[in-house]
Amino acid sequence: MDLGLRGKKAIITGATGGLGRAVADLLADEGVDIGFCGTQMQVEATAAALRAKGVTVVGAGISVREGEKFKAWLEQTVVALSGCDIFIVNTGLDSGMDEEKSWSSNFEIEVMHTVRGCETMTPHLKTSGGAIVIIGASGTSADPALMSYSAFQAGLVTYSKQLSQFVGRDSIRVNLVAPSPASGTPAEIAKTVAFLASPASSLMTGAYVVPGVNTPR
Repeated sequence: MDLGLRGKKAIITGATGGLGRAVADLLADEGVDIGFCGTQMQVEATAAALRAKGVTVVGAGISVREGEKFKAWLEQTVVALSGCDIFIVNTGLDSGMDEEKSWSSNFEIEVMHTVRGCETMTPHLKTSGGAIVIIGASGTSADPALMSYSAFQAGLVTYSKQLSQFVGRDSIRVNLVAPSPASGTPAEIAKTVAFLASPASSLMTGAYVVPGVNTPR
């Protein structure tokens, strides 16, 4: 099945490892030019590996917690790629139990990272009828260090649904992928993300997709 991704341009946050990297690899395999941010020490190697797939790549070591720098990087990356069709928000986790480490930091990493990114990218995605895919997580944990993470992830469900309604008038689709604890490998989940980002899922928006719920054991 041709997803219709070849020649598209995508910006991905948190793409130097884990699921974000798996998504970047898969999109590059599909012929998508990639702009990404992630851990500084891994940027060069990640960019080299993606360029080897024959696509244009722009990478940077940016902290999504630094709001103004993050938004400026997004704008610069749009220019470097000559546009953007796909924005993938890969939310993260700063584990801890105190107020600063757990709640304040995770609010910036999960919620404000997502909001700032989507607000910055929406004007650019209008021109292409683009797609936003937010990567989160589903389920809860008894670990007190993950309480804030779970709470903010639940908030992203409502945010993504409302955002899809708001930007739908501009032909922008918004979907949330939230792997469950029983989900598969990053490479397997990346296929779901790629489909939702692609023209092949042109009628799908406002969805809350939980890969792995029915994974056989």
